[in-house]
Amino acid sequence: MTLTTFLNLAAVIVTLAALFGFINYRWLGLPNTIGLVVIALAASLASIGLDALIPGLGFRTSVQQALQLLDLPEVLMKGMLSFLLFAGALHVDLAALLSRKWPILVLATVGTLLSTFLIAIASFYLLGVIGIAIPFIYCLVFGALISPTDPVAVLGILKRVAVPPSLEAKIAGESLFNDGVGIVVFTILTAIAGAGAAGHVAAVTPASIALLFVTEAGGGVLLGLVAGLVAYRAMRAIDDYALEVLITLALVMGSYMIATAIAVSGPLAMVVAGLFIGNHGAKFAMSERTRDHVEKFWSLLDEILNSVLFLAIGFEVVALTFTGETMLAMLLAIPIALAARFVSIIVPVTLFRLGRTLSVGAVPVLTWGGVRGGISVALALSLPAFAGRETVLAMTYAVVIFSIIVQGLTLERVVKRAIG
Repeated sequence: MTLTTFLNLAAVIVTLAALFGFINYRWLGLPNTIGLVVIALAASLASIGLDALIPGLGFRTSVQQALQLLDLPEVLMKGMLSFLLFAGALHVDLAALLSRKWPILVLATVGTLLSTFLIAIASFYLLGVIGIAIPFIYCLVFGALISPTDPVAVLGILKRVAVPPSLEAKIAGESLFNDGVGIVVFTILTAIAGAGAAGHVAAVTPASIALLFVTEAGGGVLLGLVAGLVAYRAMRAIDDYALEVLITLALVMGSYMIATAIAVSGPLAMVVAGLFIGNHGAKFAMSERTRDHVEKFWSLLDEILNSVLFLAIGFEVVALTFTGETMLAMLLAIPIALAARFVSIIVPVTLFRLGRTLSVGAVPVLTWGGVRGGISVALALSLPAFAGRETVLAMTYAVVIFSIIVQGLTLERVVKRAIG
C-alpha cells in the first residue's frame, strides 16, 4: 500500500469515526465506543442487504477491499495495541493492583488456560453435532483467542460503570494481564497447528512449549521493566513537559519494536511499562505540569484510537460468510464463551481459596464484565487458511459483538443486582 493510499484510507476512517460519533452523541446516546460499533454494524448490514437486492451496486465489495487494505490484524497487533495497552495501564493504580496480585495472577493465567480448554472441548463436540468439523487443535486456537478479556474494551466500560474500587482493580488487572497471556498461548497453539499441518508435530514438545511461554511472557515483563526504567531516568533528569511526552511516546514505539524483533510479548511489555511510568514515574519523575500533559495526551490518544478500532470492528461483519450452519455456530459460541468464563472464575476461586479476597457478588460481575474486543477479532483474522476458518471467524465475531453491545450496556445493572 502506497503512502497516499494509506493517508486516504486513514482520512476516510477518521472522518467516519467523527461522523458516527456525532450521530451517536446527538441521537443514540450510547457510550461512544459501543455507539460506533452499533452504527458501523448497521451500515455494514445495510450494505450487505443492498448488495443482495441490487448486486450491481458493489457496496459490500468496496467495504471488503477497504478492510483488506486496512489489514486490522497488522494494524492492531503491530501498531495500535501498543498505544492502547500503555494508555490503559498508565491510569491503573499499581498499589491497588499489588494488593490483589494473587487473584489477578491466578485468573489471568489459570483462568485463561482453563477457559481455553473448556471452549475448545465444548466447541469441538457441539459443532460436530450440527455437522461442522473443525480439527481440535483449531478449537483450542479459538479458545485461546476468545478467552482473554480485552483490556481496551474492559477499561473503556469501567470508565462509566460504578464498580467498587476493589473489584474494579481485579477486573482491570486481570484484563491487562490475561490479554498478554492469551496472545502467548494463541501463538504457541498456532505454531503447533502449523507444525501438525506440515507433519512436524514431533518437533513440538512440552519442554519447547514451556520454554516458549516463559521466554515470551517473562521476556515481555523484563523488557517492560527495563524500558520503563530507562524512560523514568530520562524524565527524572529533566523538566520539560513536551520532551517528556515525547519520551513516553518513544518508550511505547521503541520497546514494542524491540519486543517484536526479539520475539517476546509486546503486550506484556506495554502493560508493565505503563504501570511503571503511570505510578512510580508520575510520582517521582514528573512535575505537576508534566503529569497533567502526559495524562491528557494519552487519554486523548486512547479515545481516538478506541474510536477507530471499534468502528473497524463494526465494519468487519462484511468479511463473514453467512450460511445456516454458520449462523447456528455463532449462536452456540455465545453461551459457550459465557459458561467457560464462569467456570474459569469459579474453579480457580475455589481451588486457590480466593473467596476471602473477593467481595460478595464478585463472580457474576467478573463473568459478565469479561468483555471481548478487537484483539480477538484481529487474532481470528490473522489465522491461516484451514477447514473451518470461516466458522471460527464468525463465532469470534458473534462473541465480540454480543460482548461489547449486550454485556457492555448491561454491566452496570448486573453490578447493582450482584453487589447492591
